[in-house]
Amino acid sequence: MAQKLKTDHILFATVVMMVFFGLVMVYSASSVMADLKMGHSYYFVARQLFWVVIAVGVMMTLKMTHYRKLQHPAVAFPAMSIVLMMLIAVYVLDAKQHRWIRFGFIGIQPSELAKPALALFLAYFIALRARAINNRYTLLPALLAVGLVTVSVVVADLGTAVVLMLSAATVFFVAGLDWRYVMIAIGIGLVGCVAAVAAKPYRLTRIIGYIDPEYKIVYRVDSKLHTHVSEYLKRSLTTKDTSYQSEQSKIAVGAGGPMGQGLSMGKQKLLYLPEAHTDFIYAVVGEELGLFGTVGVLLAFGVILWRGIRATVLIPDEFGRYLALGVTTMLVVQGLMNISVVLGMMPTKGIPLPMISFGGSSLLSTLASLGILMNVSEHAG
Repeated sequence: MAQKLKTDHILFATVVMMVFFGLVMVYSASSVMADLKMGHSYYFVARQLFWVVIAVGVMMTLKMTHYRKLQHPAVAFPAMSIVLMMLIAVYVLDAKQHRWIRFGFIGIQPSELAKPALALFLAYFIALRARAINNRYTLLPALLAVGLVTVSVVVADLGTAVVLMLSAATVFFVAGLDWRYVMIAIGIGLVGCVAAVAAKPYRLTRIIGYIDPEYKIVYRVDSKLHTHVSEYLKRSLTTKDTSYQSEQSKIAVGAGGPMGQGLSMGKQKLLYLPEAHTDFIYAVVGEELGLFGTVGVLLAFGVILWRGIRATVLIPDEFGRYLALGVTTMLVVQGLMNISVVLGMMPTKGIPLPMISFGGSSLLSTLASLGILMNVSEHAG
């Protein structure tokens, strides 16, 4: 008689609480703006609830599907292929931003779907080639796969591309990749990041605005402001103050103090803080729920990290190990990147806070990944 698996109640409860908390915070952060711009205060939270229903259904399906059924080329390769085709299609269908494929009122962001697809592919491929991880016949196909996805994503979404690269690097490192290849990968990644930043004036402006907010170094190098560097930076300016979002975010977090202003009582979301219900929702948490709220979110990601590492260590097979590690790394890295941006510890980058920020594609990708992680954790004992 088959042994009945036990649900990872700690991970499951944490995810449910974060999704519910996200709905509450999306409404609090967006209700005023939604009423002004959309004519209904429930506009954004209703859309988020729609995606919650779909994403939870996907999560539960993957939670109840044995993870080893995913260890098949008929799963791993089509997942990567579909995501790559969507990433190519989005350049044509969304010629301006290269981010969205829209079906009526529903929008899909392929870069978000690339996260679980890449985690699944890497787990399958590395488990298949685990004993020859440093062989060129392993490294070259893996580099090609990771490179294709990352390059396809980086044009429109540098933050997600960084999450993908760091997650892939972590999985390869744990799998036993030789240090020289690790250093080569780091070098290629850094060169790629520099090229991606330089290719987009607004990205370069954000970096310089973070490192040199008063442009003293730029002025020293370019005192007349007529050289190519300054003109290149000027092309991306949509506001005179490039650090505006970061400053407003820090004001919101600081205003919250230890206890916060109270749920829905925050003021920075009243058209002061851009993207209050999406990329900067953590600032709203800080203003309204204070230090306790922000620490609570950090602890929730800490629980996901703990359960993910536990599953990675205890699961007996390599596919499950690398699958749990890849999914955990992607979720935690993305969460920490978003929080770091909000607190001014990193340059401004548009990347959502998993399960908390408004966004259907992000929620679907996150809960699908967590459904897989729950399944692996339940088989880890």
